Formats: sequence, C-alpha cells, structure tokens
Amino acid sequence: MLKINTLKVNSFLSLLLIIVVSFSSCQVSKTKDITYLEEEFNEKLPEKKLNIFSPRKAEILKPVFIFIHGGSWNSGKKELYNLFGKRLARKEMVAAIIDYPLSPDYIIPDMTKATAQAVKWVTENIENYGGDPSQIYISGHSAGGHLAALLTVKDDYFKELNIKNPIKGAILIDAAGLDMYTYLKNKNYPAGTSYLKTFTNDSEVWKKNSPIYYLDENDPPLLIMMGENTLPGILSSTERFLEEYKKIVPEPNFHLQEGKKHIPMITQFLNSNNKTYDWIETFIKNSAK
Repeated sequence: MLKINTLKVNSFLSLLLIIVVSFSSCQVSKTKDITYLEEEFNEKLPEKKLNIFSPRKAEILKPVFIFIHGGSWNSGKKELYNLFGKRLARKEMVAAIIDYPLSPDYIIPDMTKATAQAVKWVTENIENYGGDPSQIYISGHSAGGHLAALLTVKDDYFKELNIKNPIKGAILIDAAGLDMYTYLKNKNYPAGTSYLKTFTNDSEVWKKNSPIYYLDENDPPLLIMMGENTLPGILSSTERFLEEYKKIVPEPNFHLQEGKKHIPMITQFLNSNNKTYDWIETFIKNSAK
C-alpha cells in the first residue's frame, strides 16, 4: 500500500512540475537570433546576433537588461544563458543576451565596437519587445563584465555611432580586466599568449581598454559583485578599481560574496530565489529615480 501511495505522490509531483514549468514558460516570450550587427556595418566585423526574453502580456514597458557572456574573450555563446534570460524576464525585466566577436580572430577594440552596436540596436528596437529604451542596463560576467564596464565609463564607442551613451547603470558580475594594463604589465607574457592575442602587444591598447582609467563623476551608477574566492587577477584588479571608484563614490554598491569562486558567481543566477536578484532589482529601482 505504501508503495502505491508513494508512486501516486511521485506521479503527482512530476505532473505538478511539468505544469509549473509549462506555466512559467508561457509567461516568457523568447525571440532568437536577431541580427544586431550586419556584415555591411563594418568591413572587419562579422554578423552577430542576440536573443531577447521578455514578460508576456506586460502592460507597461520594462527595464532592459543587456547581458554579455564571459569566456576569457575567446569563448562562450549566448545560448548558454537562456535560463538566465528567462529568470530575468520572470522578474519583470526584458533581457537581451548577446554574442560578440571572439579572439583570436578579433581583438578587444572589435569586441567593444560590436557590443556598442548591440546596445545601440537594443535602445532603438527594444520597445517592440516590451522594453523601456530609457532604462537600459548592461551587465556581464568575467570578460563580459569587462566589456560592460568599459562601455559604461567610456563614451567614445557611442560617439563613433553618433549617439549619446544610453546606459543607465551597469551590473558587474566578477568582472575581469578592470585594470588590464597593470595586469599585463606585471605578468609580462610573451607575444602570442592568449590574452595578448586579445589585447595585442601594445601597452597603449591595454590602457585604452582598461575601465579603471575612465572613471569620473559623470558615470552611470555601478553595482559590483565579486566572489571572495575568485581568480587572483580579478581580486587584484577589482580592488584597484574600487580604490579609484571610491574617490568618486565613497560608498560603492559593492557585494563581496562569501566563499564564492569565479564560475559559481554566474551559475548562482540559475536559482531564481538567489539574493543577487534582489540586489539587481533594488539597484534598477534606485537608478531609475
């Protein structure tokens, strides 16, 4: 009798899970593989696409969360973050998850120009997907956090596109490369090393693509998260970045996540009840004022 009841309970729970997942999926609209960067845009850059996740049947326009994946600037793809996009949409945001050109075929200025174009495309088109173009937030993990930070504090890329920087705020998730100049200078890697394929052998390129050197009082607000046990290079560059940032914002919106390593800093977002979502929602609410 106990076995029969247990089977019934398990069957019921399985059915309930299917219903919950199906219902949740119905609450999110997903639009895949939207081209934001045409090959004709720039002779050097390839075609690139993004995915959009938005709340279904939203009555008002929602804040927009643009996410840039990590992967040491040479790997990763937008499809790995579909669940993150769905989680964001269920929390009443419109998420745009982008791809961008990767090393060794492309170098850091190419990646930044492409991501700037993604932000421009989203700003101009996101209202069609339920997003508010006046509430553009950008985020990234690891290498993606570097690109998000650079676009937020350095307006040059948007000036090249003849638009004003539309970013309302940035959420940096265990961001790499915040001071790539100091990191590469100290490491003194031989030519051809992975990071130098991305950042070239030119130290001026390292500096021009290090967000730490572009911080000023006009920057949009930053929400910075770092794992206590993350990679040494991220620890040191984030600490230097915070030292400079505190000269402008004495009490930065910074969260050191106890015991967290680098990869768990992004996989934690698979849990829709993770406290980081509360930080993000509060950050966006306060930034929108």
